[in-house]
Amino acid sequence: MKNPHQFVREDEDMTDIGKQHSATSSSTSSHSDSADVALKHIVDGFVHFRNEVFPQQEELFKKLATAQSPRAMFITCADSRIVPELITQSSPGDLFVTRNVGNVVPPYGQMNGGVSTALEYAVVALGVQHIIVCGHSDCGAMRAVLNPDSLDKMPTVKAWLRHAEVARTVVEQNCSCSGELETMQVLTQENVISQLQHLRTHPSVAAKMASGQLFIHGWVYSIETSEILAYDAELDRFIPLDGSGPTPMASPKARFSAD
Repeated sequence: MKNPHQFVREDEDMTDIGKQHSATSSSTSSHSDSADVALKHIVDGFVHFRNEVFPQQEELFKKLATAQSPRAMFITCADSRIVPELITQSSPGDLFVTRNVGNVVPPYGQMNGGVSTALEYAVVALGVQHIIVCGHSDCGAMRAVLNPDSLDKMPTVKAWLRHAEVARTVVEQNCSCSGELETMQVLTQENVISQLQHLRTHPSVAAKMASGQLFIHGWVYSIETSEILAYDAELDRFIPLDGSGPTPMASPKARFSAD
């Protein structure tokens, strides 16, 4: 015969297990419900696009169905808050967009993956005239660059962000920043400059730049204010992009004639 207290303890244990199971089930159910709501929002968005938006731009999509001729390549961060087409008010077919963590451009030959492939295709096959590298405020990738130990559980991301180490070194050795916010701002700008330098190591880019057929630009977008700072190579600093004067350029002057 079992000790009566043992029965009580077993009953209490079963009650606790039941509570834990109920809590786990509730959490799982809540997570599942949240995932379902998120997916439904996406599907509803598509249905709205198909039924309301597409008919208004059907002629444009008919033209785009067989060819594309984007005016620019836009390299930016994978951050969900950055929407190049919205920021620039571009139409479908205007921008050839490439996104990755930290708006990184690996130097030529170091990593022949998505960015390098897209870059070569944009320049050689599509003949884009402009390449914009766009960083942004509150960038998690830049925060991780400052705190590399935070990426120990994400080795792939850690390896990828080594392409931003030059920017971190420049900031650490030269910037007497007053705090994390200023450090992040300066690092974000220096990372854009570093990726512009990487761009010029790609033969297809360098050749088109030398003949004045391709121009590169470095931007930093503020999520909170919508402002963009653009890198001016002649002034060697970032200035507001406000349309009031010539667009700041990160490209040196052409050395050869396109003819």
